[in-house]
Amino acid sequence: LNNNKTNMKVAAVYALLFSPLVSAWAPVRVNGALAPRSLSTVSAALSQDELKKMVGYKAVDDYVKSGMKVGLGTGSTAAFAVERLGELLKSGELKDIIAVPTSVRTKEQAEELGIPLVTLDEESELDVAIDGADDVDDDLNLVKGGGGALLREKMVEVCAKKFIVIVDESKIGKGLGPAFPIPVEITPFCHGHTMRKVAALPSLKGCKAQLRLGSSSNNQIDGDEPAVTDNGNYIVDLFFEEAIKDPVAAGNELKNTVGVVDHGLFCGMTTAVIIAGKDGISVKTAK
Repeated sequence: LNNNKTNMKVAAVYALLFSPLVSAWAPVRVNGALAPRSLSTVSAALSQDELKKMVGYKAVDDYVKSGMKVGLGTGSTAAFAVERLGELLKSGELKDIIAVPTSVRTKEQAEELGIPLVTLDEESELDVAIDGADDVDDDLNLVKGGGGALLREKMVEVCAKKFIVIVDESKIGKGLGPAFPIPVEITPFCHGHTMRKVAALPSLKGCKAQLRLGSSSNNQIDGDEPAVTDNGNYIVDLFFEEAIKDPVAAGNELKNTVGVVDHGLFCGMTTAVIIAGKDGISVKTAK
């Protein structure tokens, strides 16, 4: 019942905000400039989850057209984009969509909603990918992988012509590292050795490496055994007290470390970030 009330509330606000009647007075900020349509007048009435739903729906409405090939992200915010895509396919507003999921969780959700799925083996070029992020810097570099799907997310999203990131304002920071630990997917074989090599990398100086235990879908210790990803690998979370000086260099050093499968630094990939906050929805686009 509570979920139904939430859906009705968000649907009502969404319909109001994005109708032509209010577009003249409700601005969205795009790279700091005013543009039509915003949550600014009513966002205070919405919870964080409701704001996540707004940006998830907006991303699909603004960037997905019939006939497209779509990458589906993983996580609490991305799940709303998947939900919206399923709704529009069911209503017939979107047609001839095929999608590539970035995790088993997303695959299961998409199947339940009747979204046609393929893999990168079948479709290596995508029109758009939509996903959340754990941290975003001023250059739109990202930290992703809090939910453990970083390898599949990167493989899918790097194949998209446009990569749309959907977040709430708590994820926007001045630098990557302190706000959210950076996940690194590593092979189980000699994982202790790989952890030490990663922690000693020059670009990651000062980090504390911690093996993720329990569930791979969060970075909280909720078990005694190493967390295992959908790919059968382990995850090391890197904790920082200061921002990484050069995320691109850090990503390159991590990728060149034997035993590292991939990492949660997504640099130079973002097309636009849709941000939900107390002052409304804003959009930042890549320079």
